Amino acid sequence: MEEKEFDFKKILSVLPHRYPFLLVDRLTELVPGEKASGIKNVTINEPFFQGHFPGEPVMPGVLIIESLAQVGAVAVLSMAENENKLAMFAKVNNFRFRQLVKPGDQLELSITITGMRRNIGKGEGEARVKGEIVASGEIWFALMERDSERDSID
Repeated sequence: MEEKEFDFKKILSVLPHRYPFLLVDRLTELVPGEKASGIKNVTINEPFFQGHFPGEPVMPGVLIIESLAQVGAVAVLSMAENENKLAMFAKVNNFRFRQLVKPGDQLELSITITGMRRNIGKGEGEARVKGEIVASGEIWFALMERDSERDSID
């Protein structure tokens, strides 16, 4: 079942990430187990801009990938059978960065889950700014059980 306008409260209920590492502000589309799209508003207040790079702030590519991975994680972790699981990076493949992402940009993130076998899956992701692709590639992930005591986020 497709959902629209998945707000930050729902994202927080699915993902374990919190500030400063929650890199998705809103989902605009969600089809559990299949695909998701979302938004990351990039502001000068991001802590990584203090050192990347002073006077010429650029969002690190690894954080663009992480933003895409978080959108994909919501798609996978929204499935009933994956409740109380974590999605961990297994591999990043064929990622290409085409443009810089700077403060004031709005990242439009989309990922399609292209395969899932047991607890390993993969997805194809794209990050855009104003409709132009800034990064794209394949993300592999592994699902694992959450240790509720150790991973408490309250």
